[in-house]
Amino acid sequence: MQIPVVLLFLGLLTVPGRSQNAATEQNSATDGANAGEVEEEDPFYKSPVNKLAAAVSNFGYDLYRQQSSRTATANVLLSPFSLATALSGLSLGAGERTEDVISRALFYDLLNKAEVHNTYKDLLTSVTGPEKSMKSASRIILEKRLRVKPGFHSQLEKSYKMRLRALSGNTQLDLQEINNWVRQQTKGRIMRFMKDMPTDVSILLAGAAYFKGTWKTKFDTKKTALQDFHLDEDRTVKVSMMSDPKAILRYGFDSELNCKIAQLPLTEGISAMFFLPTKVTQNMTLIEESLTSEFVHDVDKELKTVHAVLSLPKLKLNYEEALDSTIKETRLQSLFTSPDFTKISAKPIKLSHVQHKAILELSEDGERSTPNPGVNAARLTFPIEYHVDRPFLLVLRDDTTGTLLFIGKILDPRSV
Repeated sequence: MQIPVVLLFLGLLTVPGRSQNAATEQNSATDGANAGEVEEEDPFYKSPVNKLAAAVSNFGYDLYRQQSSRTATANVLLSPFSLATALSGLSLGAGERTEDVISRALFYDLLNKAEVHNTYKDLLTSVTGPEKSMKSASRIILEKRLRVKPGFHSQLEKSYKMRLRALSGNTQLDLQEINNWVRQQTKGRIMRFMKDMPTDVSILLAGAAYFKGTWKTKFDTKKTALQDFHLDEDRTVKVSMMSDPKAILRYGFDSELNCKIAQLPLTEGISAMFFLPTKVTQNMTLIEESLTSEFVHDVDKELKTVHAVLSLPKLKLNYEEALDSTIKETRLQSLFTSPDFTKISAKPIKLSHVQHKAILELSEDGERSTPNPGVNAARLTFPIEYHVDRPFLLVLRDDTTGTLLFIGKILDPRSV
């Protein structure tokens, strides 16, 4: 893996090199080792849980890129972990050929496959335990009255605590049951998962997630005011903008991506990383293409804690989307045509639908009124100003495992 060389110059982080693709990096590392160049593994990835988190998160970055390219002029918000969990569970019912397809999409081909499902149980506990504010729901829904092999039932529940749902054939009752289940799993935060029940379901993967973040340091509600947000060079809208003239954050500037990066801590070991292009007209594709678990981890290690004048919009984002068309354009395309799921049922079945809903709220709420006195921030000769007043990318990440929890392209923060 290519580690960025990072220099702090006048408070600006310069990153001359970056990871473009996790699989490419691993292959390059292998080639280097074969040539006599031994690259030391980052201690962070020596943990099986963290290594698995990096793999499923890279699936998430890939899925996000695909969805963003399909909706170039619209906001995108995904919580890929919920879909990765459903997909990983589905692999338990796949024959060797189809299991290999899913493994490559989830980057399991770089892991010890024999331990993946047991390790996933530990990852779920770490990221979405009962005490966590992050509420995630994943489910595999099968065509009506399908006879399922008992071995698949037991394996799925053991590793993923996931119960299968076979449709009854009554559209209204099936829709009600699925929505009630998501409401229960998210503690009432997602009241309606789907508007309508899709037709001709063979296998439907369902993934939902809700998170209302609590900052480590709260924003003063008295400083929140309507301010300009630049949609582009010509259009400006008023949004509710939170402000902190004496913020402490982790900051850097990427000269290749031409963007300012800021990271703010939330409670429960979660952080929010903002990628802000320097110009409102800047295409964000280059930033999107750079996002991998390894790149974000490297950036996280190199950002510098500084004092800053900060403003960012309050966010209450609700994104509901059928993603089957998006996933058909990925390396999982064969799951929709002629997969082997004979470990699930003797009857031929295939992936037909992928439904996703993500809700994210970030307001002024915080744990304390002032920053932790133990935080040492660099005092620069000039103030860092970080104003999220134009389109930006947002990555929410679990710091302990590196799991990608949410990723969004926010072109207009008023709605998603």
